[in-house]
Amino acid sequence: MLRLDPACCLPPLPLHGSAASRTIEQAALAGLPPHHLMQRAAHSVAALARALQPHARRVWVACGPGNNGGDGLLAAALLRTQLPQTQVTVSWQGDAARLPDDARHALQQARAAGLEFCAQPPEDFDLGIDALLGLGGRGLGAGPMADWMRVLQRTRATVLCVDLPSGLDCDSGAWLNPFEARPMGPRHTLSLLTLKPGLFTADGRDAAGQVWLDRLGVACDLALPDAWLNTGTEPGPTRQQRHGAHKGSHGDLLVLGGQDVSVDGNGMSGAALLAARAGLQAGAGRVYLGLLGAGPATPALDPLWPELMFRPAQASAEGELARQATTVCGCGGGQSVRAVLPALLEQSPRLVLDADALNALAQQADWRAQLSQRLARGQYSILTPHPLEAARLLGYSSTQVQANRLQAARQLAQQFQCVVVLKGSGSVIAVPGQSPFINPTGNALLATAGTGDVLAGMVGAYWAQNAQAQRPDRTVAVMPFHGLDSNQDSGLLLALQAACQAAWQHGTLADRWPQGRGLRAGDLLADLTPWPG
Repeated sequence: MLRLDPACCLPPLPLHGSAASRTIEQAALAGLPPHHLMQRAAHSVAALARALQPHARRVWVACGPGNNGGDGLLAAALLRTQLPQTQVTVSWQGDAARLPDDARHALQQARAAGLEFCAQPPEDFDLGIDALLGLGGRGLGAGPMADWMRVLQRTRATVLCVDLPSGLDCDSGAWLNPFEARPMGPRHTLSLLTLKPGLFTADGRDAAGQVWLDRLGVACDLALPDAWLNTGTEPGPTRQQRHGAHKGSHGDLLVLGGQDVSVDGNGMSGAALLAARAGLQAGAGRVYLGLLGAGPATPALDPLWPELMFRPAQASAEGELARQATTVCGCGGGQSVRAVLPALLEQSPRLVLDADALNALAQQADWRAQLSQRLARGQYSILTPHPLEAARLLGYSSTQVQANRLQAARQLAQQFQCVVVLKGSGSVIAVPGQSPFINPTGNALLATAGTGDVLAGMVGAYWAQNAQAQRPDRTVAVMPFHGLDSNQDSGLLLALQAACQAAWQHGTLADRWPQGRGLRAGDLLADLTPWPG
């Protein structure tokens, strides 16, 4: 059994949606004796339940009418034997005459074990087990099972969900119940056979809590994954251990944004400063900053970060610097970003588009067409939208984007032939024609102004270093790129690596932030580290 810890550097883990999980399950069932797979699942559930609450006085198991309920019934029978001092109570909803074979067998075993069945949850319990819906479930409407799930959501006791929290969509992470997704007490989810994408994005992270995995002795390569779980790159030699490198070895980064207050009274220079500072701290060898709409009174020096080199924005976008550097465009760009965007789309070899650059693209069809043609010219792009910016680009509402974040990110990547980082809980990193990555790090401390600008600067800095080194390696490189020529698409792989590593570290910094302290975007800078390879 594996405890999923986002802070650990592991190989990216495959995530299988409902259809792929069913394929793997059916293949496993075909190769095992009757009821054997459910017995394995029940033993796993019971073992984790004992580990979570070894001294529980009362365990309540809420079981539904399918095989998920069967897992719960068999686990309850095991717990009654393994914890003789613990009172195990079962609430079960179903029609015994219409059960699947495995679930019918489980019900017979539970009754033979002498379990206590009750229609209502006990008034007090130390551990609750959600075995109501599982993989095939939709939302819980009116009825006993919805009432039981409300109790499990509102209890302060530990709750263990079998395979999925009931009412969480396996594929999208959408919460389909008419009550709050976030539980009031400690929450654990034991994913069986496969890891599901919905556990790690949208409402899934709140609903699932701590995720565990037991593959039940079954190989997961019987079906292609629908996504991958993004994990941190294992650290390689540090800068201190490399003696032959110089600043040119670590790439040049150009940041264009930060519309001056003189343009329309709305000064946004801070956004570009945050992106540029993040790029410098994240290891870019040289960072150039062009403030959009800058007038004679605009400072040409950052007194706190004098290493930043200020340049005229328009001339930089149209000149040699933009033709060789990695460029981040849009952070606080306002309407002034429209003056530099056409030149960048035409000539930048590596272009990160954020914030107002994305809003400008959404309003200009010919720029969107130009963006989609860049990959065919050997130019690479990374978009970093939040859900509303993604919705504008797709012509959707942000609610539609959030209802299926993986689909939205895949559609953007395919439409614009680029890497996309769809920000939010469980940021989705997508690339054309491939299964996307879901980032498991980060929390709501990042929901403050400027943190997205820091992320954009990090993406640009990692990309500049990675492209300069020209060596796609380690974590992301070992992932299978189905149907792509690894030589032809090495530039796309470099972009994907940079986006995955930046999203992972950005979230990890927030996860490690001291409990109870607020987090400003600028606070993230101190602990940024260069490309870890």
